[in-house]
Amino acid sequence: MADYKDKLMAALKEAMKNKDNQRRDTIRLLQAAFKQVEVDTRKELSADDELDILTKEAKKRRESIDELEKAGRDSGEEQYELDLITEFLPKQMTEDEIRELAKQAIAETGAKEQRDMGRVMGKLSPQTKGKADGKLVSTIVRELLTGG
Repeated sequence: MADYKDKLMAALKEAMKNKDNQRRDTIRLLQAAFKQVEVDTRKELSADDELDILTKEAKKRRESIDELEKAGRDSGEEQYELDLITEFLPKQMTEDEIRELAKQAIAETGAKEQRDMGRVMGKLSPQTKGKADGKLVSTIVRELLTGG
């Protein structure tokens, strides 16, 4: 399994050698997020914990970009950070791949309507963790359950 802290450290060293200050600073922000969770939980992070942190950081950036664009402001800094975080995340699934997994999960759980969404998401979440945006997954499941 990938050790994200090691990958970040290698990327930090590379950024420092190349005098890429923006990349260096963004990587340090991610390392600080890891450290904060370690301090708060008083335990060493597993690879899954590290993946969760990177996923949350990416989600924060996506939400920031949406808000900035709605306000008509420049989101270049957040977009840069999101792109950098995405480099460290596993390859993201396509909508078609998510749709196929969702169809399988719906069939396996016997879900028929909107209120069965929790069971479907429970089955689907471990398969898409870190590989797909949760909002996109739930949108696709909702669409399939409502027949839209």
